[in-house]
Amino acid sequence: MDELFRALPALLRELDDNETVREAVVFAAWRKIAGDMLRDHAVPFRLEQKRLIIAVSSETWKKHLQHLSGQMIFKLNSKLGAAFVTYIDFRVDEATVKKERAEFKKRFDGEISEEAALNQVTAKMRHSADAIKDDHLRYQFLLAAGSCLARKKQINEKKKLEKS
Repeated sequence: MDELFRALPALLRELDDNETVREAVVFAAWRKIAGDMLRDHAVPFRLEQKRLIIAVSSETWKKHLQHLSGQMIFKLNSKLGAAFVTYIDFRVDEATVKKERAEFKKRFDGEISEEAALNQVTAKMRHSADAIKDDHLRYQFLLAAGSCLARKKQINEKKKLEKS
């Protein structure tokens, strides 16, 4: 997995630094460094330039994580092999945390199939992923990127339905 994260800066450059993919990569790195314990209390919400916005479940978690933000930024950028994040903004937003918990559970319930995820992968992404030598890691990267794009597509379709 670490090899995959080290290959990401080069892949992002090849994809013209696509904002959606960059955000997905930073979110994946956040989840990796945050671990299971934080998943229930702090979730990535948005990446604006190099400012990562994290929704937290309470003021207590916000204060605690603010003290650790320097370490987290260092770990994130070390994991990614480039300075993708220079600031973390923690915002109390219990609804977003609960929504992420529910989405996380759905992902493991198989809402987005492997086939649906891989159908979202573009030829350019496949070409860029060829830089990952390990077949399994390359496949996992494409699956993760495709899942992110499929999920984003589902969210956009849901929003369209809600507006009509």
